[in-house]
Amino acid sequence: MTRSVNNVAAKQRKNKIMKAAKGYFGGRSKLYKTAREAVEKGWLYAYRDRKAKKRDFRRLWIIRINAAARLNGLTYSQMIHGLQLAQIEIDRKALAHLAFTDLEAFAQICDKVKEHINL
Repeated sequence: MTRSVNNVAAKQRKNKIMKAAKGYFGGRSKLYKTAREAVEKGWLYAYRDRKAKKRDFRRLWIIRINAAARLNGLTYSQMIHGLQLAQIEIDRKALAHLAFTDLEAFAQICDKVKEHINL
């Protein structure tokens, strides 16, 4: 019986890893074992950080909203609570964009919020 080998699939697997490791420093792009370790670690970081990116942006939006709200005599929590009471449905991303780019429009929203909360 002839010997069965799997060279084609093995080479494809190796080439996939080596292609992903292009641009890595030193042996990480030349040696298969270290390249595989580096690529797998990179894939883990990529998966983890796709989740962390969402958290980081939400934190940034909250910081920007808080800073702009304080310029208008409100805190972040008062601002969010007032938006609910005024039935203004705007998400944090859009609100942060307004706070960052158009302070007058943000001030008008703050005025609407102040009408609905007891300060």
